[in-house]
Amino acid sequence: MINLPPEQLGSFFLGAEYDHLSDQMTQQQVNYDSRDLTTHAVCVGMTGSGKTGLCIGLLEEAAIDKVPALIIDPKGDMTNLLLQFENLEASDFQDWINKDDATRKGLTIEDYAAATAEKWKKGLAAWGQGPDRIRLLKNAVDYTIYTPGSDSGVPVNILGSFAAPGIDFDSDAEMLHERIQGTVAALLGMIESKADPVRSREGILLSNLFEHHWRKNEDLDLTAIIKGVQNPPFTTLGVFDVETFYPEKDRFELAMDFNSLMASPQFRYWLQGDPLDIERMYFTAEGKPRHSIFYIAHLSDSERMFFVTLLLNSLISWMRKQSGTTSLRSLLYFDEIFGYFPPTANPPSKRPLMTLLKQARAFGVGSVLVTQNPVDIDYKGLSNAGTWFIGKLQTERDQQRVIQGLEGAIAESGNAANLDFGQLIASLKSRVFLMHNVHEGEPVSFHTRWAMSYLRGPMTRPQVKELMKARKALSTQVPAISPLVNTEKVSSPVIEEVNLASAPPSVDPSIEQRFFSVWKSASEAANEIGNRDLSIMHEPMVLAMGRVRFYDSKRGVDEVKDLNLLACPPDEFGRVLWDNAELVRDWERSVSAEPDVPDGVSVEYSSLPETMNTAKKLKKVDKEFIDWVYQNQRLIKHQHPELKLYQESGESDEAFRMRVQQAAREQRDEELDKVQERYEPKIDKIEDRIRKEEQELNEKEAEVNDRKTSEWIGMAETVFSIFRGRKRSLSSAATKRRMRKKAAAQLEATKEDIENLEKDLFDMEQELKQGLQEIRDKWDRVAEGIEHYEVKPRRADVKSAGVLLTWQPFWIDERGDRVEAKRG
Repeated sequence: MINLPPEQLGSFFLGAEYDHLSDQMTQQQVNYDSRDLTTHAVCVGMTGSGKTGLCIGLLEEAAIDKVPALIIDPKGDMTNLLLQFENLEASDFQDWINKDDATRKGLTIEDYAAATAEKWKKGLAAWGQGPDRIRLLKNAVDYTIYTPGSDSGVPVNILGSFAAPGIDFDSDAEMLHERIQGTVAALLGMIESKADPVRSREGILLSNLFEHHWRKNEDLDLTAIIKGVQNPPFTTLGVFDVETFYPEKDRFELAMDFNSLMASPQFRYWLQGDPLDIERMYFTAEGKPRHSIFYIAHLSDSERMFFVTLLLNSLISWMRKQSGTTSLRSLLYFDEIFGYFPPTANPPSKRPLMTLLKQARAFGVGSVLVTQNPVDIDYKGLSNAGTWFIGKLQTERDQQRVIQGLEGAIAESGNAANLDFGQLIASLKSRVFLMHNVHEGEPVSFHTRWAMSYLRGPMTRPQVKELMKARKALSTQVPAISPLVNTEKVSSPVIEEVNLASAPPSVDPSIEQRFFSVWKSASEAANEIGNRDLSIMHEPMVLAMGRVRFYDSKRGVDEVKDLNLLACPPDEFGRVLWDNAELVRDWERSVSAEPDVPDGVSVEYSSLPETMNTAKKLKKVDKEFIDWVYQNQRLIKHQHPELKLYQESGESDEAFRMRVQQAAREQRDEELDKVQERYEPKIDKIEDRIRKEEQELNEKEAEVNDRKTSEWIGMAETVFSIFRGRKRSLSSAATKRRMRKKAAAQLEATKEDIENLEKDLFDMEQELKQGLQEIRDKWDRVAEGIEHYEVKPRRADVKSAGVLLTWQPFWIDERGDRVEAKRG
């Protein structure tokens, strides 16, 4: 049995060292410093090498350390991370075992589940793990399985990938051009175009289209891309006009390819679900770290490349907005990079992967790249990886290719390859890996620990759907993110019964009025009301427009919010119920100066209340609006007083919580280093003394044995001399006996000294364990110390842009039932 090491934040328990000479596992634990992952890791091993168990174990350790992770899962193995059963009961396993395995073993499903549960209990116990550690793992992070292009898990809405990144183009042009190139390559791959994303007409047109809109901070979607291809918002490409460079007829074919993609019923799943937002993929709205598993086994090769490229580019854009750190901020885990990182070809995914390997270290973003196909991998690119995990390989060719790559990585790090890696790698068995870490002195062979997650193998989409059923049900009840700014209740105004006319009433010429267009069709309204004999009725409404600035110099807050509120007319006292007003966005696109209603429909207008029939009365409404905004509008922001961190303008809740967690992690790591630096010399000193005492013990035992032998020989000589009639002094035998007793006493004293030293070592390790636990508890509490505060506007920072009389259309039947006809 291997003793479980003390839970140390930042230290991953991977297994125990393996002795190739004796061909067995030792009791020496292998713990991996999480900060070493900032220089990335590569894991290579054939099917059956234990690669999945090692990597799931590493991800489990990262979860316990509350390190968020993006997990790309092309085969479906990593979904096993959700099969964590702290009770280890047969019923826990029964729904997830492979029924074919039970049949092959001649067992019923129930018996096979019981045998599997017992196997997992024993396996975990052999490594000092049990229900408490599984419970710790389950509670540490949120596990979510995303299924791009499918609703089996949580779908991923890719539209955010075409949104303007919100970065000044001129200050970071190289990065943005890289992202544009990757996005264009992914788009062309999605329509299975063989066009070069850099040199082809298609690639150049799309790249310029993205740059044009992103420079203006304008978002794109597929509709805008299709329209932009047909009618580019620029006239030249290079020195040629657009028509010469890429004729309209040819552009139409490209637009049709994208339109066919968009028209596909299956494509709608790409536009549903959670947005491709890295912050939300790394943290929940409540600030809990998340392990986001991107299950892409169901996608075609072009769809996989499309999504992986978008994800990697989004990660790079997010990464470059973060501050520098030496601690591990987050992980990218890629379960099979074969085809995404080839040695000669340049698929869209290769460039962002290279960027991550070269630049992510500075931001604390670690990558773990895994493959079972070691031949067709760009090892020159992988030379940037600081840690290599090498498992059992199938052929000698595979072994030689990996050795070349490993030696290249060692040379890149400035070290010398003094070991015969060929012999070591050839001798590897299942679940035994060679780890080379540039941050450590020499490579080490180790046997992986037992995974806490049940390794049942790849999952199918129905199984993923079952796993995520509860999570998806919860997401429909709980909003994904809480708003930061108070937005008043959007409710349909209730209008009292008034006189009706077939034309708009005459109003004071100085009053500006607008008419909301009828967007909802009569058939849609009829379906809602349940009656097809409908007419249009217009109700007068107040539209107040203004801006409010929230300013707090101490916390660095300076935000401006636009407020366009649609409210019922003032009551008989001139009061407007702003609390019930509707917050209207993009109102300019929804109104016109003249009524806009369908032809052939009966139209009526309510009378205009006296409380808003003059410009003077509307001016009073305007003043009341300003007063209401000043008294009621507040900006809700977050802060962490202890860490002196404040939520910045434009920073999401998730981003701020992630920044707090990272700041706490960095200070935690510093404190851990200080504690370990304080205890390590003391522990080393005790261990040195134990080694010396054990050496002395061996010497004392040998001396006692020698004294015993000498004493027995002396006694035999004395007896023999008596029988021979010779005289022999008995004092010699007594002396030897005395010396033997003295040596025995010294031996016992040495044993006692060792026992005392081992007790001191145990006490010291327990003291260290307690100290580390206190640090963990302390920084867990600190990270949770986020507070919210309100920023109140100054009266001078509330500005009005005027008040309009607007007419809101309703579809109404003869019974008086009605439904809004304007755009919602």
